[in-house]
Amino acid sequence: MDAAGKLLNQSQGRDRVFRATQYACALSIYLLRNTSQRKELVAKLKSLEASLSAGRKLFRLGNTVNSIEAAKRTVQLPDRVLSLCLTAANVNRALYFLCDNALWAQNVRLISHIDKERWSLNASRFYLVSLVMNLTTDLYFIVQLMTQKARDKHFRRKMESHLSECPEVAEVVVPRLDAFLFLLLASLRSDPTVALDTLKNICDLFIPLDKLGIYKSNAGVVGFCGLVSSLIGLLTVLHPKLKIKT
Repeated sequence: MDAAGKLLNQSQGRDRVFRATQYACALSIYLLRNTSQRKELVAKLKSLEASLSAGRKLFRLGNTVNSIEAAKRTVQLPDRVLSLCLTAANVNRALYFLCDNALWAQNVRLISHIDKERWSLNASRFYLVSLVMNLTTDLYFIVQLMTQKARDKHFRRKMESHLSECPEVAEVVVPRLDAFLFLLLASLRSDPTVALDTLKNICDLFIPLDKLGIYKSNAGVVGFCGLVSSLIGLLTVLHPKLKIKT
């Protein structure tokens, strides 16, 4: 109950709950699409999914301003790479929310005469760029973690011991691949926040890629990836220490 209260008392938490439910509905609809006995259930799930999508648009009305404020903060970061990537991500996220707000206003007939399909595609483009910049940030953190690990003498001895256990694999299959993977996994284990954020952004990436037709998947893949991403988002709201620190 405390966890539920903590989630529902935060706007971000409520959005994550709605988002997880929305994508769970999308995944369920895909899995039940060929089951004739479940047509009524599928219809109800489609209605619930549409309602949740509309509700989330309402929750996001103030997010454009939040993203602009975040961009103002990240542009002042001393690390130039982080500053560039995070500022670009926040600016594109603000533009995404702006398009999203316009679509909501059109749906409730506050404004008219806008090309809904064009604005929807523009929103997906801005969302995609934002995710790419976030993934670039994740990659930057991963490289830093791997560099720090590689300099650790204790870790180097551990890696040499690991490689000596199966030298034929390291030499015959792909040179240095085993060492690279060992270093990568050890680096991600040392900071789970980076691993979680990377997984979340990769899952989210399938949504705009499918929408824009860059990489067509299906409703099941989009629903599953959206659900995984939403659950990770819920986890970081419940346990802020799991949220990546920038």
